Amino acid sequence: MMIGAEEIQKVLPHRYPFLLVDRIIEMESGKRIVGIKNVSCNEPFFQGHFPGNPIMPGVLIVEAMAQVGAYAVLNYPEVKDKIAFLAGVDRARFRHPVVPGDRLRIEVELIKIRGNLGKLGCSAYVEDKLVADAELMFALVDRGEK
Repeated sequence: MMIGAEEIQKVLPHRYPFLLVDRIIEMESGKRIVGIKNVSCNEPFFQGHFPGNPIMPGVLIVEAMAQVGAYAVLNYPEVKDKIAFLAGVDRARFRHPVVPGDRLRIEVELIKIRGNLGKLGCSAYVEDKLVADAELMFALVDRGEK
């Protein structure tokens, strides 16, 4: 399976420079999903985080995990007119820095979905090294609702 940025943008509302998923490489409907973020030296956040020692901000790693999870959740036909909002972050740990040239592999497990709320178990790897993990909560909201 290989889902590229064009298909991802049909499901997620994010656009450059804030779309942090380049492709989806695995998906078991209702169970798990694996996405890829290629970390480029051209990322706008590297200009200030940190000059001479660029490191991907942890909050953007969490956002990339949330976007991969949102893609999995928003692929259900019954939620096609919804958007997923990050509602909470638990047990976030950042274990190793992510730097330009890294290929971030994001694995997300759907822990539970009840009504418009859900929980995801997320892990991010560079090669086979765990670099970050967290539990994320999300809320599904109608696209026109604020």
